[in-house]
Amino acid sequence: MVTVTPVKELRAVVLGASGALGAAFVELLRADPRFFQVLALSRSSTPAFDLELEASIQQCAQEVGQGGAVHWLIDATGALEIDGVGPEKRLDAISAPGLMRSMQINAIGPALLMKHFIPLLAPDVPTVYATLSARVGSIEDNRKGGWYGYRAAKAARNMLLQSAAVEVSRRRPLAVFAALQPGTVRSKLSRPFVAPSDAMAPEASAAQLLQVLQALRPTGRAQFVDYRGASVPW
Repeated sequence: MVTVTPVKELRAVVLGASGALGAAFVELLRADPRFFQVLALSRSSTPAFDLELEASIQQCAQEVGQGGAVHWLIDATGALEIDGVGPEKRLDAISAPGLMRSMQINAIGPALLMKHFIPLLAPDVPTVYATLSARVGSIEDNRKGGWYGYRAAKAARNMLLQSAAVEVSRRRPLAVFAALQPGTVRSKLSRPFVAPSDAMAPEASAAQLLQVLQALRPTGRAQFVDYRGASVPW
């Protein structure tokens, strides 16, 4: 019996590849025989980008674009604890600088990644653009309150993705856009807030998310889904 090896025809980019989930995505995609190249991009990669400097994002995207079109783009950037400060538990703990920093890292930076990397998606073929969201970014699902800046930034990230999806789908109707809820994953982000025994291994979360992404079909809009494939309310 002859074994047919799948043709390596896809190119992927993982943004924020130095994080726990980003690194897991890179490892799993590189093991997938359909991908001939998987770029792991971060502040320390080559090329590199700084989430807070649009010029670096633009330059990084230009360098990636020189290698051809991209079929899968996964934005795994984001932070819960910023500048040594964790999420606000009470209303009287919020501050303008804290809110602005969370927006910069979790919404504005990702929006600039959309701006410069989405145009690299191959036209006229199925493609994927996914960004890491969080269930706490769901306005409808917010029943506990708190975490003001992080919740607001993730909700903003969702809206930015939705607007981009509506616009880009007019030109790339085969593109899938997804906001991903990865579950509670063992990482630097979650360590101060949850015991490792109560969190998923990043490899497990990434593997399930990739399966979910492969099952999604283009709708002309972004889809908000968790690692089990269930829809999350916006």
